[in-house]
Amino acid sequence: MKCPHCGQSQSRVIDTRDSGDGIRRRRLCTNCDQRFTTYEQINTAVHIIKSDGRREPFDRIKLLNGIRMACAKRPIATAELEGLAESIEEYVHNAGKAEIPSSVIGNMVLDRLQVIDPVAYIRFASVYMELPDLESVRAEIDRFIGR
Repeated sequence: MKCPHCGQSQSRVIDTRDSGDGIRRRRLCTNCDQRFTTYEQINTAVHIIKSDGRREPFDRIKLLNGIRMACAKRPIATAELEGLAESIEEYVHNAGKAEIPSSVIGNMVLDRLQVIDPVAYIRFASVYMELPDLESVRAEIDRFIGR
């Protein structure tokens, strides 16, 4: 933190207070003895880097909707789908990164759906992996069965 008066980076915190959505710190520059205030906010927003380079905030609802679409009319409990989305959300927030590639999240969904329901896995894979035709879908099914 640089002093706004002299530009030096050495300062001492003389007071810290909660300021609602962040922290207010009163500082004393060790070079010029001037006081100044800084405000710190916790950045909890994680952004997803899409395959085309766009960035958008992580959205649990969007993730859950994609999983639900793949699992539509399958004998899978809602609680299991919620747990899947929750575990991925937990990973995203605990990863300690500001940005995570969408491929990481997509692969996590695929890995979990392989175990939960093969049909849901193929449905999700056909959209996520952008399988363009029936031959590609067939190849993915063959790969899945032969694993």
